This record gives sequence, C-alpha cells and structure tokens, in this order.
Amino acid sequence: MPPQDPSRRAFMKSGALGVTSVAIAAAASAPTYAAPRPSDAPLPITPSCSGHETPSSVEGPLFKPNSPERTNLVTPGITGVFLSLRGVVYDRECKPLPGVLIDFWQCDQHGDYDEVGFSLRGHQLTDASGGYKLDTIVPRDYWGRWGRRGAHIHVQVQAPNGPVLVTQLYFPDDTQAYGRDFAAHNAGDQFFNRACVITLGPLRGGRYAGRFDFVIKTSA
Repeated sequence: MPPQDPSRRAFMKSGALGVTSVAIAAAASAPTYAAPRPSDAPLPITPSCSGHETPSSVEGPLFKPNSPERTNLVTPGITGVFLSLRGVVYDRECKPLPGVLIDFWQCDQHGDYDEVGFSLRGHQLTDASGGYKLDTIVPRDYWGRWGRRGAHIHVQVQAPNGPVLVTQLYFPDDTQAYGRDFAAHNAGDQFFNRACVITLGPLRGGRYAGRFDFVIKTSA
C-alpha cells in the first residue's frame, strides 16, 4: 500500500477502542463467492442528485486506521448474502468528484467485527467519473454499545483537503438475509436514517446489487 498523504488520511485516527459485539447464531452459508457479473444483477436506476448532503452519523467504537486499499472485502472465510454496491460521490452542486477517499468497515454474517485484522474493512478512491464500487456481504444485526443495531455499513468519505463525512448505510425493510427481520431491527435502531438506505435490486443467486450516491462538502 503506498504512503498515505496525511491531509487525505487525517480522519484515520489511531487508537480506536472496540467493544465486542455479542455473537448471534450463525447464518446459513451462501454458495462459494464468485465476482459478480453485470448480467447477474442489473443495478437500480440512479436517482438524480438533489444537492442535499448525505446525513452524518456516529463513527462507533470499531473503526481501525490504515485499512487495505481494495474494492472487494470478501476474503476467505467470509460467507453470507453477497452485495455489489455501486455509486457516485457528488459535491453539493451535483458535480461528480474524482479522487475521493472512501473507507468502509462492517460486521460479518454473524454480527461480529474483526478487531484483530482487516476482514470486511477497506478503503478506495473514486474514479475519474466520481464512481466507486464495493463487493462485500450484507452485514448482520447485533447487540452492541448502543443496544440493538440493525444491519449497517460504516463509511467515512473525504474529498481532497475537505472535511470528513462519517455516516452509516442501512438496508431496506424487505431485505432478505439470514432469516432476520430487517424492518423490526431498523425500527429499533436509534441511529437508523431512511435517507441513508441503500437501493437494492432483487435478490438473485444469493446476492444483491445495490446503489448509493454520496453528496459531500469539499471545503469546511
């Protein structure tokens, strides 16, 4: 991994203290992972940019700095319902932003975070068109520091020399994964925000295609 520019990586602070989530019963395993093909799951239509900033949320206690640079978080031992997430990062004038740093981290199919290594953790830069792609799994709900948490993916987004957006992405109420009641868990999660729900296509072959576009500030 190349040396990090401190101005770009300022938000990746060290010393993050984790709390161990309570493990939930293991889910049924999905088929062996293969990289999703575009024909497998068409992406939903991208909504037009409204110019409204993506809402922020708490970072949580389980962030780890210096995650690997990668777009695929599915490593050996990771099973579950697979997710191919795509999107664009815009500024408040709805201009796509290249070179934006996005850091993702999440729990696994059992509701556990990797606090030792970097499983289901990674960062990337948006491409010349402001786009990003993430291949991962749908995370599990769990009990943690703030009680019951619905399924979510943590994200930090930062334009070059811009402020950091800390937020969380959630899943629709009708998401099908691990036999869980996403509607009930969303309703019981104090941080759940409908404005941060991923748009999902139909479940096909144990995987979803999803879409979420970010709108961020480029200066303080």
